[in-house]
Amino acid sequence: MKLFLVEDDVLLAETLGDALKLEGHEVTAIDDGELARQRLAQAGHGFDLILLDLNLPGCSGLDVLAELRQRDSTTPVLILTARGAIEDRVKGLDLGADDYLAKPFVLDELEARVRALLRRHPQGQSLHVGPLVLDTVAQRFMLEGEPLNLPPREQRLLNCLMRHAGEPVDKARLSEEAFAGEVRGDNAIEVYVHRLRGRLKGSRVALRTVRGLGYVLEST
Repeated sequence: MKLFLVEDDVLLAETLGDALKLEGHEVTAIDDGELARQRLAQAGHGFDLILLDLNLPGCSGLDVLAELRQRDSTTPVLILTARGAIEDRVKGLDLGADDYLAKPFVLDELEARVRALLRRHPQGQSLHVGPLVLDTVAQRFMLEGEPLNLPPREQRLLNCLMRHAGEPVDKARLSEEAFAGEVRGDNAIEVYVHRLRGRLKGSRVALRTVRGLGYVLEST
């Protein structure tokens, strides 16, 4: 699963990241509330679980949570904080957090809470970019409520673009992540992008070229 860890204590973040990676998860860590807010504001952020500290530079974890819940009501959020006041705990839960773990805690308890939240939220197994939906288990795409049938390489390209929705992805990254390096050369990737654009034409999803940066998938 893809986990998003927002924690400004560098040593703690490294410790938690290493432990969660040993559990088989992919962990993205950010130490600033404003950067976390911007990352989660992207369409189809792609995370299955968010571990969120409350006391952050940039903006507070509660602000990050409140804004997230305005557009995403399903991704589970586990609050990690040294704040022990009941009012902070209640406010976090009222804003839409799914669980609360006060520091200090033992890693076994954190790992158990993460497993429980992932079991309770199977919707984390789908990605959404506007009306475009990917079932990441069955690897099936739906567009505007209808099945979107794609050849294997176009499936892999769209999968990669959806996981990075809202941010430009350059050709080198597409070659590595979508095609495991087996598709080389700008022309080959351009062909697949052109075909994919044709399949998305007329929908509320756009695949744009950002000069010098790559391709970005976004809802319109």
